[in-house]
Amino acid sequence: MLGMALAALDGTVVSTAVPQIVGDLGGFSVFSWLFSGYLLAVTVTLPVYGKLSDTFGRRPVLIAGIVLFLVGSLLCATAWSMASLIAFRVVQGLGGGALQGTVQTIAADLYPLKERPRIQAKLSTVWATSSVAGPALGGLLAGYADWRWIFLVNLPVGVVALWLVVTYLREPGRTAPAAPASPAARTGTALRHRVDWAGALAVFATGALLLTALVQGGVAWPWLSAPSFAFLGGSAVLAAVTVVIERRAAEPIIPGWVWRRRTIAAVNLALGALGLLMVAPTVFLPTYAQSVLGLGPIAAGFVLSAMTLSWPVSAALSNRVYNRVGFRQTAVIGIFLALLILLAFPLLPFPGQPWQPALIMLLLGGALGLFQLPLIIGVQATVGWSERGTATASILFCRQVGQSVGAAVFGAVANSVLASRLADPPSPGLPRDLDSVSTALENPAALTAEAAEYLRRAVDAAVDRVYLGAAVAAALALLVLLVLAPKRFPVIAEKDAD
Repeated sequence: MLGMALAALDGTVVSTAVPQIVGDLGGFSVFSWLFSGYLLAVTVTLPVYGKLSDTFGRRPVLIAGIVLFLVGSLLCATAWSMASLIAFRVVQGLGGGALQGTVQTIAADLYPLKERPRIQAKLSTVWATSSVAGPALGGLLAGYADWRWIFLVNLPVGVVALWLVVTYLREPGRTAPAAPASPAARTGTALRHRVDWAGALAVFATGALLLTALVQGGVAWPWLSAPSFAFLGGSAVLAAVTVVIERRAAEPIIPGWVWRRRTIAAVNLALGALGLLMVAPTVFLPTYAQSVLGLGPIAAGFVLSAMTLSWPVSAALSNRVYNRVGFRQTAVIGIFLALLILLAFPLLPFPGQPWQPALIMLLLGGALGLFQLPLIIGVQATVGWSERGTATASILFCRQVGQSVGAAVFGAVANSVLASRLADPPSPGLPRDLDSVSTALENPAALTAEAAEYLRRAVDAAVDRVYLGAAVAAALALLVLLVLAPKRFPVIAEKDAD
């Protein structure tokens, strides 16, 4: 949990200190890469660390991840320019990828199936606590100390986590099964693992180009532009190269069975849709709360935090449902409820009361707790120890990619709605994109009452469309589960899974 806290706190703590960081280092035009660079590094390394943990064990991968994260944190605290800070954030992300995937895998290794919801719920509380406490902690450190302490506070937490892992985490002597056709298998000699470094590099490069296109498209450059075509085209070419490399590799980073097995493939797609729909509450709800409801940043954060309160509770109780009706049916119930809740958001009155979206988020967290955790635990229960890291990393990777796709798609949807609403504004000089509208509403003195009301209604319409898009993503996840996922997951007995 301490290792997970390092990755969970990092993004939320940094977000509130951006003004101080930019004021000290400059680089306002590229500061978004403080988050994008970290996200890229975490996402593209997840499959690599998953395979490495199956090959060499969870303990060395987790230790390496913590050390790399702490080195990156120390380097961030010594950054002398925005470029150096972004580079060091990437180093942090390289460690964060090991933390996110490996901790989830270790939880499945250490605890039997009936206890995993309780443990996973505790891990979820780490993220819930971070989403609430992180911005406040970042603001306090940036306002009363120095923004560099935001990275230095990782060191004592990480050192304690590292000491606990080194001292107490012991793994049985297990090895991945040798391929039957290998010379080692035929002669009876010990198999020496060969790391697929070419595949790892290809996966990393493909993911980096694709996510850069999704994160920066429509922000740093227009979607229909040469940079977008170059990055998307390059990622497509590298994806084809990656497939060729992985088919020829003896121990591929992304083995073909990840997509050939119905259970894992269906869960990958369903959690990719979850990442897509999560963009609506996490990215657009704070803007809605501040621009439409007129709340401050802290109050807007509490509206969002309602979801993080119900999610762990629902996840912890999900075993009482899936033990009776199965993993798939529990997830179907959860995502169907989420679909109805997302469709209810556009029905909220304008401007409404803060408790109304907070109630929506509370119900959404409960529904998604029933949806996500049974799928993760269900997939982990269908594979043995030697495949668990790869399977876990694949579903986390798909969820991360879904979030990147969602940010790009829903950002375009919101800006399109705003552009149509502001094509013939009641007052001249009104902004025409979401960021500019939010900035304008923070300075109401510069607007007439009529213009401010018009802007608020435009933001309300844009966020309503985003939630409708999130409902479509929920419907896709529901369809995937009903059509592709088996009615009963092929769970392996505990002794066989080891």
